Amino acid sequence: MSVTAAQGFEAAGVVAGLKSTGKPDLALVVNRGPLKVGAAVFTSNRAKANPIIWSQQAIADGVVEAVVLNSGGANCFTGSFGFQTSHLTAEKVGEALDVSAGDVIVCSTGLIGTGDEVFRQKVLDGVASAAAELSADGGEAASLAIMTTDSHPKRAVRSRDGWTVGGMAKGAGMLAPGLATMLVVITTDAVLDAAAADAALRAVTRVSFDRLDSDGCMSTNDQVTLLVSGASGVTPDLDTFTAELREVSLDLARQLQGDAEGASHDITIVVRHAATEQDAVEVGRSVARNNLFKAAIFGNDPNWGRVLAAIGTTDAAFDPYDVDVWMNGVRVCTAGGPDRPREDVDLTPRATELVIDLKTGEDTATILTNDLTHDYVHENSAYSS
Repeated sequence: MSVTAAQGFEAAGVVAGLKSTGKPDLALVVNRGPLKVGAAVFTSNRAKANPIIWSQQAIADGVVEAVVLNSGGANCFTGSFGFQTSHLTAEKVGEALDVSAGDVIVCSTGLIGTGDEVFRQKVLDGVASAAAELSADGGEAASLAIMTTDSHPKRAVRSRDGWTVGGMAKGAGMLAPGLATMLVVITTDAVLDAAAADAALRAVTRVSFDRLDSDGCMSTNDQVTLLVSGASGVTPDLDTFTAELREVSLDLARQLQGDAEGASHDITIVVRHAATEQDAVEVGRSVARNNLFKAAIFGNDPNWGRVLAAIGTTDAAFDPYDVDVWMNGVRVCTAGGPDRPREDVDLTPRATELVIDLKTGEDTATILTNDLTHDYVHENSAYSS
């Protein structure tokens, strides 16, 4: 049930007519309490969609009554009309639920630069329909309604000690730091205040969604929201809660990676023995964004020279002539020179692991990425047609 697995939540997913496919395209998630705590993190892209601008204001007091999400239109670069659309959407939710519009988070995903009166009215009518269909079993329908190029919904749930964390995510392309092109709603019935929820969410996104770098492209609409109902009556230790939230977030992040547009390999890049965590992230990211490396993996070619060339562009502390590289468990490079034959490496499985040992310290970081395929180019060349 994803976002309605935890107590105190209802959701719905309806057809508002925003997509030409006739599939569900508007979701509503409502926190029935007793707590109405919310926390959120947003894209770091300076070019922000109107729902992001609205939601950054709405989350300021740490109170969230509901999240409304539409697919079929990003409502980005649509001018003052677009911001008014987000405002009216929140007001419509507030009216339907008898709550303040300022406590409603708005999320949108789809094509940038489109939106008109017809689109707006469909969203507003969809809100009314979703409010009428809210139920504690509506989590699955909501997860379907937020999909765009996704091939399947993403859901994750974990429970322990009488409380639950559940979540849903949308995303299949433009997956890069700044949260990836994703919409994520996570709910919990644990008892947390706004400060604790915010601290846990930021700690978790830093090592999960922010480490997903599928194609190096950052979206304008990224948003991850955590809702807290407190309905379980259980107050967990913050470290324990953060650990469970991390597991749900990593699960969703890997589901997003596995559904990246056109990808044929899911690549896990582990950088170890770095001088700092920042160095490890920078090195991993340099490989994740290197098209030559990604194309080689698509061709099942263990071209480790492209790995060394990529990490050599960073400012991280290491000796490029004393680096070891493993591909799917085979050390192909040691001390900056060849080790096992390339023929020993099997890159035919979808799951691919690259390990880079910098030999300069004790810090480690993991970056998730994908290969570069013909299908990816085709799908993104025809996205708006």
